[in-house]
Amino acid sequence: MRILITGAYGFLGRLLVEKLLRERSFDGEPITRLVLADRVVLADLPQTADPLVELAHGELTDRLGEVFARPVDVVFHLAAAVSAECERDFDLGMRSNVDTTRALLDAARAQSESGGPTARVVFAGSLAVYGSQPGLPLPPVVSEATVPLPQTSYGTQKLVCEHLVADYTRRGFVDGRVVRLMTVAVRPGKPNAAASGFLSAIIREPLARLPTVCPVDPGLRVALASPRRTIRGIVRVAEARRGTGPGHLEGRLPVNLPALTVSVADMLATLREVAGSAADLVTVAPDPAIEAIVGSWPAAVDSTRAAALGLDPDPSFLSLVQDYLDDHPEAIVSPSDG
Repeated sequence: MRILITGAYGFLGRLLVEKLLRERSFDGEPITRLVLADRVVLADLPQTADPLVELAHGELTDRLGEVFARPVDVVFHLAAAVSAECERDFDLGMRSNVDTTRALLDAARAQSESGGPTARVVFAGSLAVYGSQPGLPLPPVVSEATVPLPQTSYGTQKLVCEHLVADYTRRGFVDGRVVRLMTVAVRPGKPNAAASGFLSAIIREPLARLPTVCPVDPGLRVALASPRRTIRGIVRVAEARRGTGPGHLEGRLPVNLPALTVSVADMLATLREVAGSAADLVTVAPDPAIEAIVGSWPAAVDSTRAAALGLDPDPSFLSLVQDYLDDHPEAIVSPSDG
């Protein structure tokens, strides 16, 4: 089985690569090749030395002919420009998100139409497809049946791609699966350009004894998922059998991954519980632009479809913080060290 991962150098991409290389199989079949595609040079990833790994560095649209020169069985399409940068640069978002996704789907279509395998294409969607507008407010809890009304260019681009994946699937060009991701926290490393990046920073930076800013009112409620449960959800949806009933993927609707609903104030209270005075390193300074983006996303999600696949939300925000402490001890600075 030959698997392609786009955005393989990103945070979730690297976790997915680690999982697949550790297990050496997907959906009960051995992995024969893992193609890692990213604009960033991947050579410094330890996993690139694995004999299963093949690198495709550069713009994905420039490498698709080479990648699909041999059959691709599964695609995990994680590469994307993120929320805040799509608001700053509309053309970047359209090019990186919509144009690249269509080119990838067309390459998979050409493969199936020429007698090759019908690729299973797993698209990383987003909760940003939802939003409110006058006359049609966002319901208290959203589900896959809730009408998507994105309030950002990023959310609109993700929704366009969802529809493309669904129609290419309807036509039999690909076997597409859309996994709508919650905000993933706590992410390690440097902040990215996502509007939601502060939801990791307000925990990550104080634990490293660094100051940071919370750009929203602490009363804002958000939907979160840990990195561990996010990767588990992506793989579970990818491996699910088509059909009806528990454990099967029904129809072409997206799957909303399970969400933990929590307020920013509760997140900061958990930080104080874990790290004491380090919580004082967080300064609340609302940024209207960030508040407008993140505040347009739903905070409570009906995950019935995900539950039918055996997926459940993180039990508490404390568990998300504990995951981060366990997985990244090198990023924690104790008061004596600081």
